Amino acid sequence: MTLVLSGWTHLRSGKVRDLYTNNSGELLLVASDRISAFDYVLPTAIPNKGQVLTQLSLFWFELLKDVVPNHLITTEVPAEVAGRAVIVKPLNMFPVECVARGYLTGSGWLEYQQTQSVCGILLPSGLMDGSKLPEPIFTPARKADIGDHDENIDFERTIEMIGINDATTLRDLTLQLYSRAHDYAATKGIILADTKFEFGTDSTGTICLGDEVLTPDSSRFWSAESWKPGGAQPSYDKQFVRDWLLSTDWDRKSSPPELPAEIVRKTQERYETAYSVLTGRNI
Repeated sequence: MTLVLSGWTHLRSGKVRDLYTNNSGELLLVASDRISAFDYVLPTAIPNKGQVLTQLSLFWFELLKDVVPNHLITTEVPAEVAGRAVIVKPLNMFPVECVARGYLTGSGWLEYQQTQSVCGILLPSGLMDGSKLPEPIFTPARKADIGDHDENIDFERTIEMIGINDATTLRDLTLQLYSRAHDYAATKGIILADTKFEFGTDSTGTICLGDEVLTPDSSRFWSAESWKPGGAQPSYDKQFVRDWLLSTDWDRKSSPPELPAEIVRKTQERYETAYSVLTGRNI
């Protein structure tokens, strides 16, 4: 159910976020407790998830602001959405998900097994699920409409879509941001295996970081202490929900099932643990 907020007009709702605008053209970005997996919004919410996404993004925006500007205007938002919303400037978003991988897993692992490469980047032989890569790689994806799958693409296709100058800039920024965040997370005993960023240009043409940043929805966070290549890693992200869904007899052509209370509780714990370990604060 979409909230009615005084002074704000609802524009649209995505899988997780609800977007509003005001008479000044500013945007109110509200993170809900909805959770998505395999391109579906699941019927069961995760308590406090929206607050974790918003507060962790704010932490990273502050930490990374010297690398690239971001879209944040203020955290002074309507009381109904306090803690889970921000007011941001509108951006003309690039149609590319900017993914950085420092470890081989997920769709990258599946592609590697077939071609020994990821998004056109040839990798050494003998890597396993969870292996650390020789160096982080940029593996972009074409943004899909809601309900469709994002499509992994190579750098040449990225150039065709947005031009060589912007493609090169986004690649370089993505790898810079990943390396900075990876090194910081390592000091907290967390491996940032991979993550995705979204960029857009503001009214002056400046490239800015937008949407969410380095959250358990957009990143894989692993325990450095228990990391062991060769299979699934203990994680602080929504891979836990994906794994549970894969363990059921759910037909992915139909609506997903409700999450059991135990899965909801453990998912909430993982999100809140990621936040507290990385920031040193409690949600």
